[in-house]
Amino acid sequence: MTTSAPITPLTPALRRVAQHLAYGLTPQEIAAETGLSAATVRQYIRDIRECLHCPPRCKQPVLVHRLLTAQQVPPPETDRPAPDLGPDQLLLLRAVAEHSDARSIAIAAKLAPADLRAALDQLLADTGTQDTTQLVIRAHGWKLLPADPAVQSGATQ
Repeated sequence: MTTSAPITPLTPALRRVAQHLAYGLTPQEIAAETGLSAATVRQYIRDIRECLHCPPRCKQPVLVHRLLTAQQVPPPETDRPAPDLGPDQLLLLRAVAEHSDARSIAIAAKLAPADLRAALDQLLADTGTQDTTQLVIRAHGWKLLPADPAVQSGATQ
C-alpha cells in the first residue's frame, strides 16, 4: 500500500496506548494496565492505524513496526546485543515487519510458503524472541529495522 498523505501525529491518549503496543502488550493487557475498557483500547488501536495509514486488519507486528519507523514512539531498550543474522534472516525479518499474511511474508522473504514456518521458528530461536511482535520490537532496538525516510515523510508500503 502506498500513500502520499502525511502521517497524523498521535494524540497523547493514542501515544500512551501506542507505547504499550511498542512494549509488546496485547490489547487486553493494555486495558488491564491502563484501566481503560477493552472497547476503548480497540478503538484507540483503530485510530492509531488510521493515523499511520495502516490497513484496518494489519497484524500487531506491522502496526508496531509502523509506529517505530514513523518515530511516533521510541523503541524500548534491549537487554542483549543484536544477534548475527544472515541476509536471508534479515529479509524475513523485514517481511514480518511489513506484511500481515503468511503468503505475503513468504513472497517478500523469497521463501516457499511451505518453508515459512520453519524459517520463522529458526529466526525466533536465533533472536531469543517468543513471537513476531517481540521480534519486531527487539529488531528496532537492535537497529536491524532502521527508520525508513519514506515512511517518515508519509509514503508507506
